[in-house]
Amino acid sequence: MITRRDLLLASIAGATVNASGAGSPPVLGLILPVDLVIPPEAAVMYPTSVRIQAASLGLKTMTPAGYDQVVDRIGPVAMELGRQGAQAVILMGTSLSFYKGAAFNRELAKRCAEASGRPATTMSNAVVEGLRSVGGRRLAVATAYDDEVNRRLQAFLDEEGFEVLKIRGLGIEAVGDIQNVTREGLLKFCIEVAESTRGADALLVSCGGLRTLDLIAPVEQQCGIPVVTSLPHALQAGVRLLGLSGRVNGYGRLLSM
Repeated sequence: MITRRDLLLASIAGATVNASGAGSPPVLGLILPVDLVIPPEAAVMYPTSVRIQAASLGLKTMTPAGYDQVVDRIGPVAMELGRQGAQAVILMGTSLSFYKGAAFNRELAKRCAEASGRPATTMSNAVVEGLRSVGGRRLAVATAYDDEVNRRLQAFLDEEGFEVLKIRGLGIEAVGDIQNVTREGLLKFCIEVAESTRGADALLVSCGGLRTLDLIAPVEQQCGIPVVTSLPHALQAGVRLLGLSGRVNGYGRLLSM
């Protein structure tokens, strides 16, 4: 569970990100969909090896209409992160990058790279690469989304060559409602989705707003299949763009690879 101490560490990481000097850690730029502090998972996973620079798009609802309202801000925000010293950029928000399909996701990654002048990727790329790394092909999928966004996620995963055996969402649309999801409730939901999906060889938990870091290992142990989740594995993918391994032990199979 992310604690108050973790939140303080994240705040410190954000406050010191513009510090410079010999031996300073590389800077990872995060394009955050919503108006939140730097994800505390960043300080838990990479407390000293990486500095985080973040900027928000101001997303209000996890719906296609909500994504349409912010998607044109991605390029300018990526450009600003590059100007502020980010050495790699990742577009956070899984649904924001998959909602118009695989080709659009690739276009968003290209847009971020060209605008920032830095290597760039998206959260959707991160989960796709993560699933492939752990050998996932036949998927159980647990999400925060409503049925329409789930439909678009399934279409995106189909395009990327996966077979979605089951997809279930929490039905959340308003961004602020994600904060009402408890650790215990999310853990139970993920296990239910995984255990009720016969033949699945991986579980995907999709939505960067869900606090999943400390749930990955327990779900893997309970269900016997690898688990890929949006935020932790996006951070790992971003760190790897900086030339670092991104390995973190104790939080499931993929983060330790």
